[in-house]
Amino acid sequence: MSIDTQTAARVAKLARIAVPQEDLPKLASELNGIIAFMEQLNEVDVEGVEPMTSVTPQRLKRREDVVTDGSQQKAVLKNAPDAREGFFAVPKVVE
Repeated sequence: MSIDTQTAARVAKLARIAVPQEDLPKLASELNGIIAFMEQLNEVDVEGVEPMTSVTPQRLKRREDVVTDGSQQKAVLKNAPDAREGFFAVPKVVE
């Protein structure tokens, strides 16, 4: 797959990044480099390799899965623009 300047302009627009017209060829080249690296990674044989969460072997910390109320209702609602009866108040959007 190859990215041309037109596709690079579309990607920039979708990402809401202002890229001047004269910089589009450079952006297309950089995107092509990223895609080439991803294709190179696809060639690596990972058969039998266990997934890792870190480069050092370690066990993830466990905690009990207990439902609580959080005990922070006042702290959470303190910064709310409008809070009523212990809840966030939002404008009505459906009539």
